[in-house]
Amino acid sequence: MVELRPYRSDDLEALYHICLVTGDSGRDASPLHNHPKLIGHLYAAPYAVIEPDQVLVAEDDLGVAGYIVGTYDTDRFAQKLEDQWWPALRAQYAAVEDLTEADSRRVAAIIKPHRTPAELVARFPAHIHMNLLPRLRGQKVGTRLLQRWVEEARAAGVPGIHLGANSGNSGGIAFWKSGGFIEQQVVGTTAWFGMDI
Repeated sequence: MVELRPYRSDDLEALYHICLVTGDSGRDASPLHNHPKLIGHLYAAPYAVIEPDQVLVAEDDLGVAGYIVGTYDTDRFAQKLEDQWWPALRAQYAAVEDLTEADSRRVAAIIKPHRTPAELVARFPAHIHMNLLPRLRGQKVGTRLLQRWVEEARAAGVPGIHLGANSGNSGGIAFWKSGGFIEQQVVGTTAWFGMDI
């Protein structure tokens, strides 16, 4: 039985783990990193720490195995990251030398965060990230997480949600399209999707 529930502070390490082992277009990114928390520093942990009320987890008998994180206001969240999240990480990784290529890309994104296209944020101000361990896939857990997050965002008055997916992640892209997201543009290797709610 899989339970969907609000995030708790003791879930943080599980979010880091899930983010890492799904971080290569749904596959395990552990072999790509000497610093395994880097990917979670970008795509999971800041949401849990800064806006925990907008994080849901999926838990089975073995523990937390999936999550959806996000923010209702992308621009405001970016400012919170600048104030509360990036400074300590920039200091932490400033002198690290044993970086893999993947680590280096993550550190570069901490130093100079990627900006979502402004026209996308204007129409779809919220954004999300979601990952599931393989043992939860194929059971509609992702669909349930997404539906619940969308319902809560709609109740909060959010007009639209966007997300970015690696353009090579065909499984992820198929899932987002089936969930109602429409591709808006492709920038580099990122396919940007939006959904009016």
